[in-house]
Amino acid sequence: MAVPGSCPSTVAPSAGHPPICLADASGAGSQDMLRPHLVLFGDSITEQSFRPGGWGAALADTYSRKADIVVRGYGGYNSRWALFLIQRIFPLVGLPPVATTIFFGANDAALPGRTSQRQHVPVEEYRQNLKTIVNHLKDCSKSMVILLITPPPIDEDGRERYARSQYGEDARRLPERTNEMAGVYAGQCIELAKEMDVQCVDLWSKMQATEGWQKLYLSDGLHLTPEGNALVHKEVVQTLRGAGLKAEDMPHDFPHHSKIDGVHPERAFQ
Repeated sequence: MAVPGSCPSTVAPSAGHPPICLADASGAGSQDMLRPHLVLFGDSITEQSFRPGGWGAALADTYSRKADIVVRGYGGYNSRWALFLIQRIFPLVGLPPVATTIFFGANDAALPGRTSQRQHVPVEEYRQNLKTIVNHLKDCSKSMVILLITPPPIDEDGRERYARSQYGEDARRLPERTNEMAGVYAGQCIELAKEMDVQCVDLWSKMQATEGWQKLYLSDGLHLTPEGNALVHKEVVQTLRGAGLKAEDMPHDFPHHSKIDGVHPERAFQ
């Protein structure tokens, strides 16, 4: 029987190498070896965040050897469909994330009666769905940093050009999204964050504070350019730091190489 804090199963060491710990299926014995997790939960803007120049990849670099960035982004999803995922992504047992970003709304704000109406969620329901997600995360952990991110603004001309590039003359005649409506959903996200005392990044306003934001931050009127990803990364890191998750203050999961003796490496791991 393994003693508390010991490894439940090991692989015998080969010459010059220490034994390798194998945790059992439940994760027992491995908790002190795990980096904390920071989960990114959202739609396609989250799913794409690990592409070259993406904000999720940049977060992984910022928290390198401090926390693992776990991407749970689902292209095309709205907050209604996200509710079917939360029990599986965030079970009430086990080690919860230290922080979670919740980034929905761009699809919820698709206009009814237009080409993307299947994704539309009424704004009142959108707010309630976010509230359900936040409450579930609070049930998972009382200390988790919960960060809501508003939908980005919409470059309506950019969406029109994108539609025509994809569908030519068959492109939709009316916009499936408007910046005004995205702002309505962003406002509800901000209000809910205040009501529930969680963190929030007002991406809708942050982007529009820069002249020429439409082409600078958005690649197709909705999704992010490298500059848009950089802005999201900056705002998320700033918010996490303000909530106590400063990368420089978080411990490395194993000793820095400079602390390892070339002759007796095992001493650094005792």
